[in-house]
Amino acid sequence: MYVCLCLGVTDTQIEAAVDNGAHTMKQLTSELKIGSQCGKCCQCSKSILNNKLIKIAEAEPCVA
Repeated sequence: MYVCLCLGVTDTQIEAAVDNGAHTMKQLTSELKIGSQCGKCCQCSKSILNNKLIKIAEAEPCVA
């Protein structure tokens, strides 16, 4: 699904960026330029970022 229509950025690209270490909106903006035009994609991008980070955290083994 397209998240940023201005730059043609998809949810898959955002998730791949998170997998490659972009764990903040600032890092996503730096890597994908997301939110650098009209800004309407920021809320959806943040939601995708947070959901992906939760999935990563749940997949990591607990260290006790």
